[in-house]
Amino acid sequence: MKKLLFVAAMAAAMVLSGCGGSGSGVVKIGVYEPASGDNGAGGKQETLGIQYANQITPTVTIGGKEYKVQLEIVDNESSNDKAVTAASELVSKNVSVVLGSYGSGVSIAASDTFASADIPAIGVTCTNPQVTLGNDHYFRICFLDPFQGAVHANLAKDKFNAKKAYALAKLGDDYSVGLCNYFIDAFKKLGGEVVFETFPDGTSDFAAYVANAKNNGADVVFAPVSIEAAALIIEQANTQGLSVPLLAGDTWDSNVILSAAKGTNVQIYVTTFFVEGSSEPQVVEFVDGFKKYINTNATAKTNNGGNDEIAAVSAMGYDAYYVALEALQQAGSRKGSDIKKALPTVSYEGVSGSISFDVNGDAVRDVAYIKQVDNATGKWIFVAQQTVK
Repeated sequence: MKKLLFVAAMAAAMVLSGCGGSGSGVVKIGVYEPASGDNGAGGKQETLGIQYANQITPTVTIGGKEYKVQLEIVDNESSNDKAVTAASELVSKNVSVVLGSYGSGVSIAASDTFASADIPAIGVTCTNPQVTLGNDHYFRICFLDPFQGAVHANLAKDKFNAKKAYALAKLGDDYSVGLCNYFIDAFKKLGGEVVFETFPDGTSDFAAYVANAKNNGADVVFAPVSIEAAALIIEQANTQGLSVPLLAGDTWDSNVILSAAKGTNVQIYVTTFFVEGSSEPQVVEFVDGFKKYINTNATAKTNNGGNDEIAAVSAMGYDAYYVALEALQQAGSRKGSDIKKALPTVSYEGVSGSISFDVNGDAVRDVAYIKQVDNATGKWIFVAQQTVK
C-alpha cells in the first residue's frame, strides 16, 4: 500500500513539474545553436546575446508567479544530419520555447521535431523562407532572404553600377543557394547579368572560383557562404588581387571576417540586422553593457572571437530572448501550446528595432543595414540603411 502511495505521489509530482516543461519555480528556454562546424563562430556569438540577456533578466513573471529562466543549450554542429538529435535533446529537457538557429538548414531540419513536441521556436537569424513556411510553430525575428537578396542587388546596381555579377554558393546549402537565387532574380530584374557557381561540401581551395569571377569580368562577387568558407575566399581574393567588391549576407557579419580582411585590399560589404552608433537609449545601454560583459568574462570573450566587437547576431540573440519572455508573460503559462498561441500577438521594441509577426510568423521588417570592412583597422564601417526599390 505504501509503495502504491509513493508511486502515486511521484506521478503527481511529475505532472506538476512537467507543466510547461520545467520544475517548480523554473521555466526552461532551449538554445538551439551551432557551437562547432562551419557556422560555429556565428552560433557562439548568437548564443552570447541570449546568455547576456539571461544574465540581465534571469526571471520572468508568468501568471502572477515569478520563475527563474534556465537556458538549456545544445550544439547542432552546423549539421542538418545532427539537427534532429540536438532538437530531441531539448525536447527531452522539457523546454517551453526554443531560440535558434544560426543557419536556416539546421532550423528546417529540426522543425518537425519541435512541432511533434508542440514546442514553439523563435528563429533568430535564420533567413530562409522555408523555416516558417507551412507551419504554425516556427517564428523568426529577422528579415528574410528574398528581401536580403534584393537589397544586395540594389546595392550592386546603385553603389557600384554593376552590370555583371558572379554568385557563389555551397552545393545543397539552403541558406547560400537560396540567397544567391533571390539575388540573381532581383539583379536580373534590374537589367544585370549573373554567372552562378556552386562548390561541394569540404572545399578548402577557392582559387579556381575567384579566378572564374575575374575571368568572367564580374563587377561584383556575391558569396553568402559560411564563415569558414568566407575566410578562405577572402584569402584567395587577396592573393589574386580581386579588385571588385565582395558582397555577402548576414552570415559574414562576424569577427572572423574582420580578422581575415584586416591588412588586405579586399572590399567587403555585408547586410546585417544591427549596427552600433545609434543614440537610442536601449541601444546605448545594450552596447555598453554587452562590452562590459565580454571584457569581464574570459569564456565569453573567446566565444566572441577574442575581442569586444558586437556582432549583429548577438544583438538579435538578445532581442530574441526578450521576445520569448514577452510570449511567456502573455501566455500566462509554461506550456508550449499556450506560448505558440500567444506569439502571433507579441510586439517588442528591441535593440535591433521593432519586432512583431505577420501571418506566417515572419518578422515585419523592411530595412537592412549595410556595413563595410575597414581593412586598415579591422573594424566595421556603417555604410547605409538600405531598403528595396
